[in-house]
Amino acid sequence: MPLYDPKSSRADEFINHQEILETLAYADAHKSDEALIDSILKKAKPFRDQNGFHCAGLSHREASVLLACDIPQKTQEMFALAEEIKQAFYGNRIVLFAPLYLSNYCVNGCLYCPYHAKNKSIPRKKLTQDEIRAEVTALQDMGHKRLAIEAGEDPVNNPIEYILESVKTIYSIKHKNGAIRRVNVNIAATTVENYAKLKAAEIGTYILFQETYNRQGYETLHPTGPKHDYAWHTEAMDRAMEGGIDDVGLGVLFGLESYRYEFAGLLMHAEHLEAAKGVGPHTISVPRVKKADDIDPDVFDNSIPDEIFEKIIACIRIAVPYTGMIISTRESERVRAAALRLGISQISGGSRTSVGGYTQKERPHDTEQFDVSDQRSLDEVVQWLMEKDHIPSFCTACYRAGRTGDRFMSLCKSGQILNCCHPNALMTLAEYLVDYASPSCKALGFKMIEDELNKIPNGKVKEIARGHIEAIKNSDARDFRF
Repeated sequence: MPLYDPKSSRADEFINHQEILETLAYADAHKSDEALIDSILKKAKPFRDQNGFHCAGLSHREASVLLACDIPQKTQEMFALAEEIKQAFYGNRIVLFAPLYLSNYCVNGCLYCPYHAKNKSIPRKKLTQDEIRAEVTALQDMGHKRLAIEAGEDPVNNPIEYILESVKTIYSIKHKNGAIRRVNVNIAATTVENYAKLKAAEIGTYILFQETYNRQGYETLHPTGPKHDYAWHTEAMDRAMEGGIDDVGLGVLFGLESYRYEFAGLLMHAEHLEAAKGVGPHTISVPRVKKADDIDPDVFDNSIPDEIFEKIIACIRIAVPYTGMIISTRESERVRAAALRLGISQISGGSRTSVGGYTQKERPHDTEQFDVSDQRSLDEVVQWLMEKDHIPSFCTACYRAGRTGDRFMSLCKSGQILNCCHPNALMTLAEYLVDYASPSCKALGFKMIEDELNKIPNGKVKEIARGHIEAIKNSDARDFRF
């Protein structure tokens, strides 16, 4: 039996089944131990010194105790702590992005995804470079600056050359005042050589969802295709970082297996990257199984109610305070509102999960990967965020200024990143308001910007940011950043 070793490069050692079982047993044995729970919460509480806010974070075992705890008062204390940590490191800023589906050709047999190879009812489609230009232009006309491109695994239809050409096309499109400044990539596990090619193409974050960390469940859910290889998939982030990619994004598809097992595995993966590579994940995503063509989420008997889902988000935020957290339009407006408060720092807006959906007036459903619960436009989402006192941010400055990987994390952990993020968020919001916003959104937004400018403690930064915002309002000058 393999032994648990977070520094190991072997999947069955850094995501060790026996360690997870022992963690869950430990959590069950201590879930009502209020003294232990209080000590864990105290350890995780942020503190301030002359260098800014700091957080200790939690181990997967400590965080699993919190998740297992069913004492209502302690759950509320967890929620309050998660909100405190979120505000300390991310403030009220929420970064916006959109997914762009390039192709739904796929050779895998994943039982939870409508793109699986045996699904004959879904039309297969792959965007040409001209179609990508049209999609990106439509996204720019909405106001987006950051995309996450998605494609099924198919070495014939979606080879790495196609992905690289698509990234180059996306970055090349300048329409009016629009530009996509960061392309994140969510494609299947690949080789170190191909990850190096993605790095050379100047992608942002490489994202790959584990789906499930339970190896037996994983192999059952992926009966055919290259994705069946659990170790190849689970060790992908190590290869990506070996290929030079600084920022990687983790995630599981909650509902496939026991959520407590997945939670422990997810945190162990984050701990492994920190131990083996010196920097943890840039982001963690928290999708849940949703209905889609040829897929019924009721088939999976591990679906989780909203209150448990919100507790998972809070416990992740407490455990990995410096990591960005992403929630998609799979979730409803109500769930997303709660998630924003508890730790989410990035959301999608105006999303379409079909191949080629942004150029069509009516939302297409024939090639959707999953149902979109939050179907509001980007403008509606931006206005909603501001009404809830969140700053909608389209910032991509850190990536383009080289503040990635361990450089980003060191700035984040010292609290210095706030000196960049707050004014950058306000300047990119001003761009959106001038170029794309509805009148009501614009009025609300400029009032928020004025209020938030006055909160910038550094007088010089405040003066520079105010000057850049005036230039945005009165000219075509764009893309100012700290």
